[in-house]
Amino acid sequence: MNDNERGKIEFLTEAEDIFEALGRDLVLLDESLRSGNADPDLINDIFRAVHTLKGLAGLFGATTLSALANELETKLDALRLGKSSFTGEVVDTLFRALDVGHRLLLAENSGAVPPLSELESLLTELRGTGLDAKPEDAPALDLDPNILSVLTEYEEHRLRVNVEAGNRIFRLRTRFSLLTIDESLEQLKASAKPHGEIITYLPTGEGADADSIELDILMASKRDQAALEVLLADSGAVISEVPRKAGLRTPMPAAFHAADTGEHEAVRSTAEQPIVSPSSVPPPQEMRVGTIRSVTQTVRVDIQKLDRLMNAVSELAIVKSSIDRLFERMRPLATDRTSALELLRLSRTFDRQLESMQQGILEVRMVPLGQLFERLSRVARQVGRNADKQFNLVITGAETEVDKLIVEELSDPLMHMMRNAIDHGIESAQARKAAGKPEVGTIALNAFQKGNHVLIELEDDGGGIDTERVLEVALSRGFINPADVRSTSRRDVLNLIFTPGLSTRKQAGDISGRGVGMDVVKTNIGKLGGVIDVQSEVGIGTKLAITLPITLAIVRVLVAEVEGHTFAIPLANVREAVQITEDDIFSVDGHEAMTLRGSTLRLARLTKVFDIPEHRISAKHYVVVTMAGSARLGLVVHRLIGGQDVVMKTIGASLRSVRGFAGAADLGEERLGLVLDTPSLYEEVVASDRRRAQQARSSS
Repeated sequence: MNDNERGKIEFLTEAEDIFEALGRDLVLLDESLRSGNADPDLINDIFRAVHTLKGLAGLFGATTLSALANELETKLDALRLGKSSFTGEVVDTLFRALDVGHRLLLAENSGAVPPLSELESLLTELRGTGLDAKPEDAPALDLDPNILSVLTEYEEHRLRVNVEAGNRIFRLRTRFSLLTIDESLEQLKASAKPHGEIITYLPTGEGADADSIELDILMASKRDQAALEVLLADSGAVISEVPRKAGLRTPMPAAFHAADTGEHEAVRSTAEQPIVSPSSVPPPQEMRVGTIRSVTQTVRVDIQKLDRLMNAVSELAIVKSSIDRLFERMRPLATDRTSALELLRLSRTFDRQLESMQQGILEVRMVPLGQLFERLSRVARQVGRNADKQFNLVITGAETEVDKLIVEELSDPLMHMMRNAIDHGIESAQARKAAGKPEVGTIALNAFQKGNHVLIELEDDGGGIDTERVLEVALSRGFINPADVRSTSRRDVLNLIFTPGLSTRKQAGDISGRGVGMDVVKTNIGKLGGVIDVQSEVGIGTKLAITLPITLAIVRVLVAEVEGHTFAIPLANVREAVQITEDDIFSVDGHEAMTLRGSTLRLARLTKVFDIPEHRISAKHYVVVTMAGSARLGLVVHRLIGGQDVVMKTIGASLRSVRGFAGAADLGEERLGLVLDTPSLYEEVVASDRRRAQQARSSS
């Protein structure tokens, strides 16, 4: 990889991080606006993030992204300075800009054609938004003109806004050690945030020595001086109130007119520690050497490098297993008992270290689901506004970690589920009020770990799924035979929503209702080795639950043989394995089954599922009881070999279209095994039973 390619990857990664942060801040900004007052700190943070993005895009030649960031920065500057009104429509435009910008970044990464028409439309909209505020006078405060003269335009605007809002302005004089000024300022900001707004930090040029600096901090608050002195007592600041000028508004300082915002921002930023000029602090008696260590202890690693490392560790594990088997064969012949025991001890130590390596690589691949949930919250907000639906989104379990690759593949299915919950689930405010519900609905997104799986639940308190209507549509479109209606359970009817082309909507809307999507959701989740279950009650709501493996990198499997063919069954889907005879098998509704602890277990012979010729006749078989969500399926095999950790590999094009396979794995000793996808295998068995029943009815 050359320097240009490496630089591009760094740019794309940094820009992606900025977009993630922008998305979080925009959601918080929208919430603060709906509560009655847009948080000025959030607006300023968004402005600075866009400013950074503009610089990055310009540096790496991303011209389209740079153009968008430039116009967006201009708009945000007007918003934070009060020159443009902040409304819900403006927030919509910012969200749209975030979406277009992210697609521009994706196009930059893949070399695809960027969405130029949408970009031009957005740029025109941003340029067409004029300023609706007149130039303002300086705040009417009895404040030292020298202080006013060094305030940035943004700081003076915030000072004026607080004065006009009737808030009191205080000067906090305090001293900080130069070695700990960053931490001290952050602590002070955190302490002051609940009680007011810190407007600026200014060095006094007094009372400092070689190791410290004295600052004047301007703070606006609704509280009086006595209350602030108690609340901020730990800061050690001397607090005094800045008096107002009675009936007098001073003109704007000349220093302010002399330079634009960018020049002042270059001198000193409110979000950063103040830069102390040489004249304001006496020269130190002894030169202190700082540190050039990085602030963070994180390293960005391409996931493909982790895949290669995982494959290498897997190959090492296979070699280790082969050595162990060779050792077991040679041990009866060994004459040196001491050497044999030492070799056994080294083998066990190697096992522990190898397991530690595998676990370490898995932990590096893990990312919190919160990254995905934040994106979903933005989708929910936009879809809710488009559909004119009011709801609260409650997110729990965002800290739950899964494999990075699973998170990426899960984003589209969860997005479609969220859109369906809003469009199909949550009713309008009028309908909810008529039904005796709160006018504002609730959508809950929850995640938690359960063993080697992670469960993600999306639940709404909307109208629920009308199973009678689903059954009616399924019958009218031939998705289900009228003769099977009596034997169709409620669970089977609910699962019909995953049938391609089925929709209970009489007319498709802008968001959903075309009968496509939920089948794709189920298919994509199945490709990840997961299952999706649905529960619903009319008038109460719907819950969709996804069960997924935590990682696809290393899978613990049960190895079995059928007519000389080796299959690997993920142990995460295995409940137990039992030995049976042919006499234990009986027929129910055209398929084979057995009785297991008082309940009927559906069976599937892998020889029949995969059309494997059965040459051997054996009185005894093994049944591996697998789980596909809440459904059970017994897989009939001829021999069980044992458990093993494997790294799944993708299968070739010839088998990719065959349902029932999740991938392939190297099992050692030059053996390859196909890894079974038990959820899709269950679906295939049920579908084949349905096809046989239809053929039987048509032939009769």
